[in-house]
Amino acid sequence: SVATLPPPTNVTEGGVTDGAPSRSKAERIGRSAVALTGLAVLVHASSLALRGAAIGRVPWANMYEFTSAICFVAVAGWLVVLYRQSMTSRQPMTSRQPSAAAALQRLGAFVLLPVVVLMFLGGTVLYAQAAPLIPALNSYWITIHVSAAATASGILLVSGVASVLYLLGAGDSSRIAARLPASATLDQLAYRTAVLALPIWTFAIITGAIWAEAAWGRYWGWDPKETCALVAWVVYAGYLHARATAGWRGSRAAWINVVGFGVMLFNLFFVNIVIAGFHSYAGI
Repeated sequence: SVATLPPPTNVTEGGVTDGAPSRSKAERIGRSAVALTGLAVLVHASSLALRGAAIGRVPWANMYEFTSAICFVAVAGWLVVLYRQSMTSRQPMTSRQPSAAAALQRLGAFVLLPVVVLMFLGGTVLYAQAAPLIPALNSYWITIHVSAAATASGILLVSGVASVLYLLGAGDSSRIAARLPASATLDQLAYRTAVLALPIWTFAIITGAIWAEAAWGRYWGWDPKETCALVAWVVYAGYLHARATAGWRGSRAAWINVVGFGVMLFNLFFVNIVIAGFHSYAGI
């Protein structure tokens, strides 16, 4: 019989072999960063809970609180995606091929970038002292409607970041693309998160209409906030429709998703701060 030989190993200057079951420095840094991010999410959740307990209401009744809730959902959602991927694509420690989970770890840095910007704006420009609800918002619908809106917005932030990175990678085949997750990973992440978020956004619009009827005597009044929410819904529905029926992939689909992401940002900041409407009291 022919004896089988062990796989060749290359000894480095430090005496460590390539085939040794030791994690690389980059992988250790990545795992540490994920652990710190998880700790930050727990601290963030605690801050939301403490603010709500201190004022006896849900902690997302103004722009500062709503932006904070969006950031929490976005980072927590990314951690859930990362955990699920790591459970389904485990690789041996000796594997030299980058796993999908490792690619999603790199994506975390790009998800955290807009989150840090939003948290900075929330803590400076948008900050509001904790206070009881004004009468117009003092309804159980705020728990249902705004929770759904914040959850969908946080998930769509992850989807939008994935599509932006996809377009950056598609337009540059060298330095930028080499540091990004694979295009297929970004494309699938953008699509699947949008699939998850759109029903939640639909629920937010429906419950908002029901709340509007109870508060103002009409389901729909083409308020700027309502109109932008509907425009965003149409864009995201078009994105999913183009993917499912027309088979759109790649840059064309990514651009639609980015447009939807832009409408969400416009609705969050410009409509709330600049344009007067029925939702103006929920501003800064």
